[in-house]
Amino acid sequence: MVLGSTLKALSMAALLCAGTTCLFSRANAEPGITVQMNEAKIVKLARQADTVVIGNPAIADASVQDASTIVLTAKGFGVTNLVALDKDGNPILDELVTVTRQTASSVRVYRRADLQTLSCTPYCESSYKSNAERTSEQELNAKQ
Repeated sequence: MVLGSTLKALSMAALLCAGTTCLFSRANAEPGITVQMNEAKIVKLARQADTVVIGNPAIADASVQDASTIVLTAKGFGVTNLVALDKDGNPILDELVTVTRQTASSVRVYRRADLQTLSCTPYCESSYKSNAERTSEQELNAKQ
C-alpha cells in the first residue's frame, strides 16, 4: 500500500515538473525576431510598406529590399524594435528585434581575465569580432 501511494506521489511530481518545464521554456522564448551577430535575416511583410524604422540603429539595421521585403542586419547586442508603416501611416509590423551572440560551432575560452572566442567549423580558429563583440568581451574582462 505504501509503495502504491509513493508511486502515485512520484508520478504526480513528475507530471508537475514536466508542466513547469513547459511553462518555463515558453516564458523564456524570445518574442519577436531574433538575429544572430554577424548575420542577416529576411523579413517578409503582409503588404507593402512606405516607412521602415529601427528603434536603435546601433543594435540592428534595416535595409528595404523591395516594398514588402526588409533585410535586418545585426550590429550590436541588445533589444530594439522594427516598425513598418503603410502609405497611410497604418502599422504593418511592430516587432521586437533581439540581437544575440552566435553559439553554434562557437567556443568561448576563459583564461583568468582573458576571454577568447573560437569558431570551430570544423577546426577551432579565432573568430571575426565586430565592434560590439569586442566591446562586450572588454566589459566582461573588466568585471573579472
